[in-house]
Amino acid sequence: VPEPEFEGQTKTKLGNTEVRGIVDTLVGETLTEYLDFHPSVADAILEKAIQAFNAAEAARRARELVRRKSVLESSTLPGKLADCSSRDPGESEIFIVEGDSAGGSAKQGRDRRFQAILPLRGKILNIEKTDDARIYKNTEIQALITALGLGIKGEEFDEAQLRYHRICLMTDADVDGAHIRTLLLTFFYRYQRALIDQGFVYIACPPLYKIERGRNHWYCYSDRERDEILNGFPDNANYGIQRFKGLGEMMPAQLWETTMNPESRTLKKVEIEDAAEADRIFTVLMGDRVAPRREFIETYGPKLDLEDLDI
Repeated sequence: VPEPEFEGQTKTKLGNTEVRGIVDTLVGETLTEYLDFHPSVADAILEKAIQAFNAAEAARRARELVRRKSVLESSTLPGKLADCSSRDPGESEIFIVEGDSAGGSAKQGRDRRFQAILPLRGKILNIEKTDDARIYKNTEIQALITALGLGIKGEEFDEAQLRYHRICLMTDADVDGAHIRTLLLTFFYRYQRALIDQGFVYIACPPLYKIERGRNHWYCYSDRERDEILNGFPDNANYGIQRFKGLGEMMPAQLWETTMNPESRTLKKVEIEDAAEADRIFTVLMGDRVAPRREFIETYGPKLDLEDLDI
C-alpha cells in the first residue's frame, strides 16, 4: 500500500478503501476452504450465533411483557383475565382454568372481590423442551406471566411483584385435564420455582360425582366416597349419578359450592419433598429425550392397576 491511511489515534486500523476488496476476497476464499474441510468448526460457529440470537430475542420479548405496577399507573393485562377488585395480593387468588366453557362457569360463580379467573386456550407449551425465545412468543405463556406479575425468567423472584398469593390450577377431572395441570406445574417449576417453594401454587379439587336421591344430593370427590354413599342406600333405592368430566358441565353455583368457596372447598398445596427427585422426574417425563421416558413407562407401566385409570 504506497500511501497508507490509518484510522484512530493508535493507528492500528488501515483505512484505505481500495484494500478492503482485496482482503475480503483473500479471507473469504481461505475461510471457505477451511470450513469446507472442518465442518465441525462451522457447526460450532453457527450454533453459537443461533444461541446468541435466541438469547437476544428472548430478552427483547421479556422486556416487552408489561406488568401491572401500582393502582395509579396504567397497565396492560390479558384481555381474557377476569381480575378481582382487591389489590391486596395476600387475600387475592387466581384460578387458572382450561377453556372458555370452564372459564365462563368460573367467572359467574366466583367472588369477584378477591377471586380472579384466567382461562387458557388448549394446552400451553411444554417449557421443559422449549427455548426461551419461543416461551416469550407464546400467547398463553405471555398471559400467565403478565397476569401473575412474574417478571423475566432468571431474575431473582420478587414476591412484591406477585399479584396473587394463591395460584389455583383448576382443570377438568379427566386425562386431558391432568395433562394440562402437569404442563402448568412444569411451567411453574422451571420458570419460577420460588412460587412453589414459598407455597403459592395450589391444585383445586372439583368433585367427580353428584349423587341425587329424592331432594337430597351429595358431591363425591373420589370413587371411595361414591361407594360409601351408595352402600348406605337400601337395595331398592332410586338414585341418579352424574359424572363430571369437565368443569364446563357444572353450573356456576355448583362450581362455587364445591370447588371455589373457601369455606367448603378443598385445595392441595403443591410442595417439593425431594428436590433432586422432582428435578429428575420433570426431566425424564417432560424432556425431549424419548429413551428415558420409554424406559420409565416400561418399568412402572406393568405395576399399574388398569382398573384404576380413569380414561
